[in-house]
Amino acid sequence: MTVLPDDGLSLAAEFPDATHEQWQRLVEGVLRKSGKEHSGEAAENALSTTLEDGLRTRPLYTARESAPDPGLPGFAPFVRGSRPAGGITSGWDVRQRHTALTEDAVLADLENGGTSLWLVVGEGGIPVSDLGRALDGVYLDLAPVVLDAGRDTEQAAEALLRLYAAKGVDAEAVRGGLGGDPLGYEARTGTPLDFAPYAVLAARCAEQYPGLRALTVDALPYHEAGGSAAQELGASLATGVAYLRELTEAGLGIEQAAAQLEFRYAATADQFLTIAKLRAARRLWARVAEVCGAPAAGGQVQHAVTSPVMMTRRDPWVNMLRTTVATLAAGVGGAEAVTVLPFDHVLGLPDAFARRIARNTSSILIEESHLARVIDPAGGSWYVERLTDELAEAAWQFFRSVERDGGQAAVLRSGRIRTDLATTWAERSKRLAKRREPITGVSEFPLLAEKPVERTPAPEPPSGGLPRVRRDEAYEELRARSDAHLAATGARPRIYLATIGSPAAYTARATFAANLFQAGGIEPVTEGSFEDSGATEAVLCSSDALYAEQAGPTAESLRAAGARQVFLAGRGDYPGIDSYVFAGCDAVDVLSATLDRMGVS
Repeated sequence: MTVLPDDGLSLAAEFPDATHEQWQRLVEGVLRKSGKEHSGEAAENALSTTLEDGLRTRPLYTARESAPDPGLPGFAPFVRGSRPAGGITSGWDVRQRHTALTEDAVLADLENGGTSLWLVVGEGGIPVSDLGRALDGVYLDLAPVVLDAGRDTEQAAEALLRLYAAKGVDAEAVRGGLGGDPLGYEARTGTPLDFAPYAVLAARCAEQYPGLRALTVDALPYHEAGGSAAQELGASLATGVAYLRELTEAGLGIEQAAAQLEFRYAATADQFLTIAKLRAARRLWARVAEVCGAPAAGGQVQHAVTSPVMMTRRDPWVNMLRTTVATLAAGVGGAEAVTVLPFDHVLGLPDAFARRIARNTSSILIEESHLARVIDPAGGSWYVERLTDELAEAAWQFFRSVERDGGQAAVLRSGRIRTDLATTWAERSKRLAKRREPITGVSEFPLLAEKPVERTPAPEPPSGGLPRVRRDEAYEELRARSDAHLAATGARPRIYLATIGSPAAYTARATFAANLFQAGGIEPVTEGSFEDSGATEAVLCSSDALYAEQAGPTAESLRAAGARQVFLAGRGDYPGIDSYVFAGCDAVDVLSATLDRMGVS
């Protein structure tokens, strides 16, 4: 936020200050031109965007927007970062994820920009017995290792600690994490685990390995089940509190217990929400530490992972853009470690090119964009500070409701958390179906002629607990039906675009209709006559003025030519039209019904 000199801003001295009310009146005028009559706060609300968790993004933020003092970096409430110097010396930890033994992949990552390893071990990953092979050639005193071993955490941790000893790594030099997360594993599988072995590991780390954290509070299971940002934060907070209780009951002090936790969050392509989420998470955990009587221990250590939910199987190259924005947000938000999932993550094991692009995403942002050279660059923004505050309040309320219901383990076992996440995902699915939340390359601008990207299948991750959802799943099902039809018949289902008038009259709606139907794997045909198109349905595309004159006769001629269903791109009430497609219609419902009529199973 700008601080003016004592004598004001001389360049603007001759101009009167604009008031908020003056701006609102200008907004009223613009809305009036578009046929909307709103005044005062209603005009501003008309330009606001509703987010999940009851949050709203307003079109203008000023000094009128109040938010709690975020403090200073490295000091409670840690909103501006858990370290006084942030990441200005070396940026964030570029943490590369591996789920299988792929030749030279681990060393290639570390030799070309990666700074630590995240190894999925045991069920759905690298066998515990092969951990030594996976780390062969790795300088364990230089490269931190973080495990993700689920029910095999105890065995994997012992194997890793033996490797440190065998390679002569001093206990003081060991860095990383053992990844114990019994509640996270229960969320993934529905299988509860005894906490006692994790408490033993935590005590051992606290006593012998000061740079090694025994536990991870992984919020990804809740994000991947369709949860909102506040639900993800609230669930992580409840999990962290549960671990503090267990560790202190096992004999650790509150400061020792807090030092054993690392928090893992999803970073999405919603840049500002991700920034606010990471800042809010630190504020919330600082509050927990304060209530526990250890405010100095409230600096949350964060590991951000680019969201698996946002990754698409169709046109996966666009995932590079999504992960770039998410990585930028994670860095600006202050995460100590960032994992960029390769663009082909959802297709199987990533190839060398995908891993290289993932590494270089962080490298460019750190080394070329100098993103880490400013501590909390979003701090002071009225918008970011307000969003951080509102998100923290929503997450705190969710956390309190979980605690009232008995804590994280209780809500997992009662099914309450599953119901909450499913409700949130159902609402989001409606926005995805109506393309209010567009997916580039899938629901918008799909490319039917794209060649599929094929990868070696990845190990199946543990399952049986909370579901794993993806934004593209409804459209992926539609495209799969089209692909099966293509394989069986040699052609995709088609729809004829009946354009009326000049290109100036029909181009906008023809483009809209083509995009809409291609999202369901239906090929639009614009050339020639309906009889020659191979289609059984048609959609009229033109201006409202020409619809009034020609929609009825054109629909009648299409029916005479054999059209079984006639759509119109736009709204209205015209003779001979069976259905209307327009911005905000339920695209998934329209496309599914169309494929049904076309006999595409």
